Amino acid sequence: MAETESMSMLALIGSAGPVVQLVMLLLLAASVVSWVMIGVRYRVFNRARRATHAFQERFWSGQNLAELYREVNDHPDPDSGTETIFRAGFAEYVRLSRTSRHPDATMEGVQRAMRVALQREQTRLNRSLPFLATVGSTSPYIGLFGTVWGIMNSFRALANVSQATLQVVAPGIAEALIATAMGLFAAIPAVMAYNRYATVADELVGECELFSEEFSSVLHRQAHGRENAA
Repeated sequence: MAETESMSMLALIGSAGPVVQLVMLLLLAASVVSWVMIGVRYRVFNRARRATHAFQERFWSGQNLAELYREVNDHPDPDSGTETIFRAGFAEYVRLSRTSRHPDATMEGVQRAMRVALQREQTRLNRSLPFLATVGSTSPYIGLFGTVWGIMNSFRALANVSQATLQVVAPGIAEALIATAMGLFAAIPAVMAYNRYATVADELVGECELFSEEFSSVLHRQAHGRENAA
């Protein structure tokens, strides 16, 4: 029974008009690419969350900042946004400390470097999310276009027969409903993934922003401590 239904479904798709087939192919491609991106983003966010938390534990463990910088600079972890911000900020702090004795000028450069690193991390986390949003918002309308086209073909078929029967209009209506279903099949997972991943990305960016402020405070105390010592 299931095999017969499957074959009839394939037969309906195969007998659909070229426009509806093109719509179905487009929706299938969008769905496949969406699922690939959903899987990739899932791994990216999991690694980012673990790496970010692991680095913050090392940072707040009391380890010397210069020693920590040497360790993470020798073996950088691109998945950790907080580590990336730390490396950018501390490298700029060391460089400016050698050329400038004014702590405020040093901190301005450090904060600028960390803002750039934060922006790059935000871009990395949000990669592919616009595509998921586009698929989620446009797929139902693309499927609806295929639906309208299929129903229009059904009415055109009615015009060519003297007696209207279900056998005449059923194929066009069936292919129209398949296009609708494929549009929803592509849209629903994309919308759910986008909403979830956008929330996770905002949380991770928020953690990076908080770390940037805390690290800036630590370096601010060090910079003014050096000035007082001098």
